[in-house]
Amino acid sequence: MKHKHLIMCLLMLLVTVTATGCSKDRFMSSLGFRPSSADTPEGLALKGLDYFNSGKYEKARRSFETLLNQYPFSEYSLLAELKTADSNYYLKNYEEALLLYRDFEEHHPTNEAIPYVMLQIGMCYYNQIDKIDRDSSPATNAIYSFSRQLQAFPNSPYSEEIRARIMAARNFLANHEYYVASFYERTYAYEEAKARLEYLLRQYPDTIIAPKAEMLLYDLRNDNPPGRTLLGWLPKSLPDWEDFTPDD
Repeated sequence: MKHKHLIMCLLMLLVTVTATGCSKDRFMSSLGFRPSSADTPEGLALKGLDYFNSGKYEKARRSFETLLNQYPFSEYSLLAELKTADSNYYLKNYEEALLLYRDFEEHHPTNEAIPYVMLQIGMCYYNQIDKIDRDSSPATNAIYSFSRQLQAFPNSPYSEEIRARIMAARNFLANHEYYVASFYERTYAYEEAKARLEYLLRQYPDTIIAPKAEMLLYDLRNDNPPGRTLLGWLPKSLPDWEDFTPDD
């Protein structure tokens, strides 16, 4: 097909680069796009990209969905599938984006964009991580998804960021366990507190909260509970992943 090589280039470029408004026309022209009617597959793709690159994600999503609905076998359908998922992601429709990214991975397992798609699957979970007193499953799912991406593509351009986000999520989960242990300690459920601290130290020994968990566990094992609130200095939310990137 005459534009097949263009679609492959776009899929690689658009997952990492957003063309600026002032250079968009030159960017598209250099890839061989010609001006076209907005109701053609090419026109809908260009309109969707224009909206997307301008941050108009709802309009972008509608354009890409129209392309897929009206021209499901178009040479632009692959691009539309990916950018529909991306549009939902930036609209914070994480559950919808997650389904679309998974569909893309399942239907196009050898596509050049798969490392990015797997990253985004993890990010859909990661962005749903809430405070430590809430459901911790998004952090667990994010770690699993990121680890799967690292195993499949250990040298991808996203590897350093993924490793840092995994560490941030692990620290979040350790803080969650410490929060629960602290609740048990303050309500005199010392055996339950010790069990949660032991679990924390087995699963997350490399986390920032681990030394404090060891101190509290030591006190509890020696029948010397602190008898005070322990939550004043405990982080309440996800740590900044950039704190876990290697120093330059």
